[in-house]
Amino acid sequence: MFLFQRKKAEMVAAEDALPGRDAPIPTAETHFLSGLPLRSEVPDGYAEAMFGMGCFWGVERMFWQLDGVWLTMVGYAAGHTPNPTYEEVCSGRTGHNEVVRVIFDPAAVSYETLLKTFWEGHDPTQGMRQGNDVGTQYRSGIYVYDAGQRHAAEASREMFAPRLQSAGYGTVTTEIRDAPPFYLAEDYHQQYLAKNPHGYCGLGGTGVTCPIGTGVAAAE
Repeated sequence: MFLFQRKKAEMVAAEDALPGRDAPIPTAETHFLSGLPLRSEVPDGYAEAMFGMGCFWGVERMFWQLDGVWLTMVGYAAGHTPNPTYEEVCSGRTGHNEVVRVIFDPAAVSYETLLKTFWEGHDPTQGMRQGNDVGTQYRSGIYVYDAGQRHAAEASREMFAPRLQSAGYGTVTTEIRDAPPFYLAEDYHQQYLAKNPHGYCGLGGTGVTCPIGTGVAAAE
């Protein structure tokens, strides 16, 4: 059991990853709550963000509840396998993370507010796991779309890390990298906790407040 968990928590090498497929896997056409097409283009004046912070069911709900968020969707990113299935990702042989892609109106909700939700919504010190969920697909990650987002993400990490350490937590293991290709997850994963209000959500924050605010907003 422990050997299996350790194996799932080790990042697969690109040459050992599953081959995947050329075509996207079948999924929902529209958002369960808003009815918007999941493959919508980002509207003029809007922006996108991507986060991994554990099981994507609970993560997506955190973000769709924010005023100013226009569209959310769950999927797989930051691995090697093109167009993976959930079973393949869970095998630990794709390298992908479970992520949420967020399209938002920066005039209504700032990127720093999204970052605050990210940092306070999970424990970013656990490496390749989140709570009882163990595997590379549960790692903490911020995937940035421009230099402003990168600056804001890195600044917020530097601000939050000492607070976590003061509260008895370890080193922040969050990866911050350019947004990789995003692959939509299967239909039943999209807005899962809206379809199943009493469904599983293994996320739990640390209780440490992230002091993000002045000076941490993404550059214009």
